[in-house]
Amino acid sequence: MKLLEGKVAIISGGTRGIGKGIALKFAQEGADVIFTYVSSEETANAVEKEIGAFGGKVKGYKSNAANMEDAVELINKVVEEFGQIDILVNNAGITKDGLLMRMSEENFDDVIKINLNSVFNMTKAALRTFLKQKNGSIINMSSIVGVRGNAGQANYSASKAGIIGFTKSIAAELGSRNIRCNAIAPGFIATEMTEKLDPEVVKGWSDSIPLKRPGTPEDIANATVFLASDMSTYISGQVLSVCGGMLM
Repeated sequence: MKLLEGKVAIISGGTRGIGKGIALKFAQEGADVIFTYVSSEETANAVEKEIGAFGGKVKGYKSNAANMEDAVELINKVVEEFGQIDILVNNAGITKDGLLMRMSEENFDDVIKINLNSVFNMTKAALRTFLKQKNGSIINMSSIVGVRGNAGQANYSASKAGIIGFTKSIAAELGSRNIRCNAIAPGFIATEMTEKLDPEVVKGWSDSIPLKRPGTPEDIANATVFLASDMSTYISGQVLSVCGGMLM
């Protein structure tokens, strides 16, 4: 039996990078997959077909997790069509890097709203369903920079550190209802975004990692499957660093 057989999963920001990797891995493990996107419908349709090749139900919804009304509408549609929600992966996020002395208030607020407020919105919107079921796994995508900080990313680091505090609080609140909440802290992950960087910069970062390579979306997806599955039913309130040894 596949690890996520019979489960329904929602993944915010699921058309590229880590989110797409998680969606594909969940489908491989037997889950019905719902993912959100905010821009290209053409890309979303292509991802739908790619995920659907594994045989389960899949649907992409255009929905902005940073907007509470969108989050509530999404959850209502999913429950109506799929009947349940077993797994929520809060993955939507952006970066607007820059040194603090040059960072605008708008750039700080935008990153907090999309990265941190979206986690609140989606979790709050799904909470009634989880409580009714007395079951659920919430997985929030943080970052190692939310643990240790990073120069030039005060906004991003603050948002990811906030996700860790939120995760631990929700785990404490909902544990008695058999609802688990954990966070994953990825390290340097090779995605479409990193392909645009100078190869020498990427090499420098890779050389600083004990495993001597960047991570892949599949590395993060594998960890997410574990936290979503019944293999981790006694794990809650934890931060799992998937970083090749960058944090020790």
